[in-house]
Amino acid sequence: MGNAVKIIKKMRTNPKDWRIEQLEVVARHYGITVRKTGGSHAVFDHPKWVELLCVPAKRPIKPIYVKRFIALIDLLEANNNGLN
Repeated sequence: MGNAVKIIKKMRTNPKDWRIEQLEVVARHYGITVRKTGGSHAVFDHPKWVELLCVPAKRPIKPIYVKRFIALIDLLEANNNGLN
């Protein structure tokens, strides 16, 4: 639990140079499912989120994808705190 919280904190301050494995750690902590279809992308999905988030699994992940991932986490945190 603590590791995922540390990773997301660091992602918020610096969205550069992250790997797909680190996003997966955070995703599991927040109940987000991760699908790897055998291609070059990982797909992040959560029942409370309407869209799917597709992230290229290349290293390092571009900052725009990390920012979108953080937006998903922010949405889930807001829902969990009753701020729908």
